[in-house]
Amino acid sequence: MQLLDGKKTAEDIKVEIAAEVQKMKDKGEKVPHLAAIIVGNDGASLTYVGSKVKACERVGFESTLVKMPSTTSETELLRKIKELNEDDNIDGFIVQLPLPDQIDEQKVLMAVCPSKDVDGFHPENFGKMALDMSTFIPATPFGILELLERYNVDTAGKHTVVIGRSHIVGRPMSILMGRKGFPGNSTVTLTHSHTKNITQITSQADIIITALGVPNYLKAEMVKDDVVVIDVGITRVADETNPKGYVITGDVDFENVSKKASFITPVPGGVGPMTIAMLMKNTLLAREQKMAK
Repeated sequence: MQLLDGKKTAEDIKVEIAAEVQKMKDKGEKVPHLAAIIVGNDGASLTYVGSKVKACERVGFESTLVKMPSTTSETELLRKIKELNEDDNIDGFIVQLPLPDQIDEQKVLMAVCPSKDVDGFHPENFGKMALDMSTFIPATPFGILELLERYNVDTAGKHTVVIGRSHIVGRPMSILMGRKGFPGNSTVTLTHSHTKNITQITSQADIIITALGVPNYLKAEMVKDDVVVIDVGITRVADETNPKGYVITGDVDFENVSKKASFITPVPGGVGPMTIAMLMKNTLLAREQKMAK
């Protein structure tokens, strides 16, 4: 069994990005600038945004954090997005999800200018990805592709089972794994809450990508020997014995599934760090595309 070490790979990517940024500085060019909008005080969201800002510092990007209260109206948020769309100094920006109930998430994602949508959530970018055109790939799927590529995991002709159909991970992953090229060229089954006999399907899979958010869902008896397992799940599970009072757990019963797997991502330290590294990569791409114009 080989561990797909997202923490180490993400560090490698950040070193590569930092070298590119240094080249820009040496030429007297403007460095990439990433902005993030956060609405409200959701603990997990604040942690994520904080690590994105830290990653920007690490690679030499400029970053702007726009904090808005949880009472922000949809109109106010859309006005702020328009401002960032028109700000020539900002190359890419993200709106941290989830948003408070009074705001229509779909409307917000549609309002982000596609050329600055480094999260890859705008329908224009999603459509381009589905058509194999060059675009921003959502950061988590992009990170998974990068892990598979860097560890040289064979995907051609393999049966990939994706568990979960979210627009952020499951749906894009099912499209990307079936595309021409590497990683890709696999036969994909997309499963979800209405799938019957899921064990029958997962036990035939060569590659399983699970993004369900149900701790320890994937058990050893659900997988075959030498399976490749990518665990996107991340849930805080209460644990009295831990000083923090909780442990971070993935969708996979790691202890038992890892005994059968050929490759597996740990949680934490697998897909999570890759997501942030690929957000940096998308921001670098946004800056490069802008300069090319």
